[in-house]
Amino acid sequence: MAAAAVPAAVLTAAVLHAVWNGLAHRIPDKLVGFTLINLAYTACAVVLVLLNPFPAAAAWPYLLASVAMQVASQLLLLRAYQLGDFGQMYPIARGSAPLLVAVLSVALLGESPGAGELLGVAVISCGLVGLAFAKGIPGRAQLPALAAALGTGVMIAAYTVSDGGGVRHAGTVGGYVAWLFLLQGPVLALIALARRGPRLLAGAGPAVPFGLLGGVLSLTAYGLVVWAQSRGDLATVAALRETSIVIAALIAAVVFRERLGRLRMAASAAVLAGIAVLELARP
Repeated sequence: MAAAAVPAAVLTAAVLHAVWNGLAHRIPDKLVGFTLINLAYTACAVVLVLLNPFPAAAAWPYLLASVAMQVASQLLLLRAYQLGDFGQMYPIARGSAPLLVAVLSVALLGESPGAGELLGVAVISCGLVGLAFAKGIPGRAQLPALAAALGTGVMIAAYTVSDGGGVRHAGTVGGYVAWLFLLQGPVLALIALARRGPRLLAGAGPAVPFGLLGGVLSLTAYGLVVWAQSRGDLATVAALRETSIVIAALIAAVVFRERLGRLRMAASAAVLAGIAVLELARP
């Protein structure tokens, strides 16, 4: 039973992650949507901070670094969703992160990848190229969206590594997640307020339920992943987590009526398969 808890938690997180991203994309004014999401999980985090132990001092360098990278990730994802289709931006953002981790481990740490890891990198690369070229050769107008999605992937790779180390030093999963969301939550809301002024949420009524629900789902999803990282094999957790790409593809087709097409579906499947090969091939 205990052995099944970790994969069950990660798969649940994958569903919740795809759904909250879908909710964020559904709100026409993306800045308002992301603001509502951040306000919702900031409020939840206040409660969690009061209910959980304070993270150990050794975890704080990791936690603060992750806060900065999470904020950067949200700003880039916000831009990607403003400019591109959900069914294209989401898998590029999610799928590029494991690829970047693999490349950086070779370039910066001098690691020697095995045949399985090289195969995983090759398959992910092919899938990402397929997604980028799903509508033909990207023109100048498409490049900012693709750059924002890839930038999101860079930040995801960075904060995943940071949180993997931080939660092991924290002595408390709940406390680590609570402070992570409490510290990052107000930042984007303040940035949005500086851009729009006091009328930021004027007329946001129809978007409020979706934004608040998205915030709760976002915190829950990441909390489940961090909990799984503290108890399970990181490679397996990472591989299972990326099943959200498939769920996002279904959301794009069913909810947003985006035409996936054979190329985009095959490319998304290739990214997912490559991630599984890459993560499971690691020692």
